[in-house]
Amino acid sequence: MSELEHATALINGLNLHYVRAGSGPLVVLLHGFPEFWYSWRHQIPALAKTHTVVALDQRGYNLSDKPALWQHYTIDLLVDDVRALIEHLGFERATIVGHDWGGAVAWTFAMRYHGYLERLVVMNLPHPKLMIKNLWTNPRQILRSWYIFMFQLPGLPEWFAKRNNFEFLTKALTSAVQRPGVFSADDIQAYHQAWRQPGALTAMINWYRAYVRQGLKHLNQLSTHLVHAPTLLIWGTADGALGQELTYGTERYATDLRIRYLTDVSHWVQQEAPNEVNAVLIPFVRGEG
Repeated sequence: MSELEHATALINGLNLHYVRAGSGPLVVLLHGFPEFWYSWRHQIPALAKTHTVVALDQRGYNLSDKPALWQHYTIDLLVDDVRALIEHLGFERATIVGHDWGGAVAWTFAMRYHGYLERLVVMNLPHPKLMIKNLWTNPRQILRSWYIFMFQLPGLPEWFAKRNNFEFLTKALTSAVQRPGVFSADDIQAYHQAWRQPGALTAMINWYRAYVRQGLKHLNQLSTHLVHAPTLLIWGTADGALGQELTYGTERYATDLRIRYLTDVSHWVQQEAPNEVNAVLIPFVRGEG
């Protein structure tokens, strides 16, 4: 990881931090909640052998700027950050890889900015249309998603996330994984450092506030657009937050789709099973699978 270049780009009026490695066609990596670029530490070296790899701290996270209001985290803005980043880096197209919330941004980017898209990879985040459907009709998924509704409260989620040295967020990572040693003490320290950045907790939670207050309707409208680029969905089947049934029917929204289920792997799929993920991810990004 010592070969990574750390940089900041002025994107849509915000300073967004990213790390960069390698050369060649562009791959943009988009992390989820409550993470930052570091969640891709196992993928960056492998991808950088043949590609320019950029792992972004999305707005509100780690070293990127953190505007205070939830209106600064609408899906329109999140997706346009990616488009503007591609242009800032001097590329016309990119392969977009997203996990969790980064997957939501990746799906939406593919529907809105298909001309910029080479290939699409999403990990443990369903197509937005299927996510919305299950939030309305799937009682089990509604229970799994309790935290989305808790995050709508003012102030309380930030207090809850910070209490006892980030106990809630730390357990969200460590207690979910099925394999030992996924998150080392150094890994947890890196996450804690990111969460301690001024304004970070509110900014991270504001993604959920914007999603409920505006994004649901918007995503439902946008999700009528098909994704025609080659698409890979990687899914850890032991995800405690998002059920595997959310993947059923994805083929209706992506015309060139591959799905790879990784058995007994949690939501943190690219960190818990990096070898299995890379064995599928790398050939696909290179156009070999």
